[in-house]
Amino acid sequence: MTQDLAYQEKQREELINGTLAAISPRPAFNHNRVAFRIAYLFERYLEGKPCTVIADGTDLYLSDKDRFIPDVMIVCSRDQIQWNGVHGAPDLVVEVLSPSTAKNDRWQKARTYAAHGVPEYWIVDPMNQTVEVYALQDGQYTLLDTYLHHPDYVLQTMGAEEKAALVTSFRCHLYDDFLIRLEDIFSGLI
Repeated sequence: MTQDLAYQEKQREELINGTLAAISPRPAFNHNRVAFRIAYLFERYLEGKPCTVIADGTDLYLSDKDRFIPDVMIVCSRDQIQWNGVHGAPDLVVEVLSPSTAKNDRWQKARTYAAHGVPEYWIVDPMNQTVEVYALQDGQYTLLDTYLHHPDYVLQTMGAEEKAALVTSFRCHLYDDFLIRLEDIFSGLI
């Protein structure tokens, strides 16, 4: 059986505590859609501000043993951005879960991000449509909240009182005036 591919992409790798870890060269549709939507929301919000959003594909160099490729980063110190990637802790990192990377995103990478001083870390799960927001406190991440997007078929089963009690948006802790709607992150998934 031959593969009819327009191109073949090199396997992408991350360096986690000195050990190479392969990551998929092509994320699934929902993963890509969610990461794009988050980057797009930040891009619109950050226009004219000193911070910048950096989407998937850019290397993050935290140490000689730790080089990651986060799905989304927010970097406020332009000195950290160099021709080959970001050097040093971003102000926010977003990892969108994939079945093959979820364990690393939740454990090893989270500990590494915390150890290097990334102030805010999000774990986004496209399958369950959740956003977990962590803040760095005393060198470790504390889960501030988990936000759940309810698809239309679930909303149709709820009464008016239940719907009124739902949390449908949240604020990024870096920016008090940036309200993010869950629908804007999870719209268009299949």
